[in-house]
Amino acid sequence: MLRQYRFILAAVLLFAGLSVSAARADDTPATLAGTKLVAAEDVAKAVAGGAILIDTRVASEYAEAHIKGAVNIPYREKSVKAANYDASQDQFDLTKLPADKGAAVVMYCNGPECWKSLKASAVAVKAGYTNIHWYRLGIPEWKSAGKPTEAQ
Repeated sequence: MLRQYRFILAAVLLFAGLSVSAARADDTPATLAGTKLVAAEDVAKAVAGGAILIDTRVASEYAEAHIKGAVNIPYREKSVKAANYDASQDQFDLTKLPADKGAAVVMYCNGPECWKSLKASAVAVKAGYTNIHWYRLGIPEWKSAGKPTEAQ
C-alpha cells in the first residue's frame, strides 16, 4: 500500500514538474494589474455581452485568421519582451478604443509568448480604461477550443 502511494506521489510530482517546465522564461506574466484575465469561454461570453474584441497582432496575422468579430488595432512593438519594457518605444492607437473608458474591451494576440496584448492592455489601463479583459492565451487557445475564426 505504501508503495502505491509513493508511486502516485512520484507521478504527481513528475507531472507537476513537466507542466512547470513547459512555461517559457520569456512568456508574459500570468497576471496584469488593472485587467481581468480571461479564457476562451469568458471571451465568448464577454463578446456576446457587447464587449469589443481587439486583435493586437500585425495586420498580416489578423488577415490570415482572427477571432470572428475582432477589430485589428496593432500594437507596434519595439521594446523588449520583458516585464520592465519601455512603453515609450512602442505605439498603440488609443483613439481607436471606445470613448467610454468603462466599456468592456478584450485584448488578445498570439498567446503567452506574445507580449502585444499585455502591453496594449497595460497602455489602456494607464490611460484610464477600467474594464480591460486580457486574453493571455489568445488565438492559439481559441483555435484549440474550436471557436470560430475568420480571414480577411
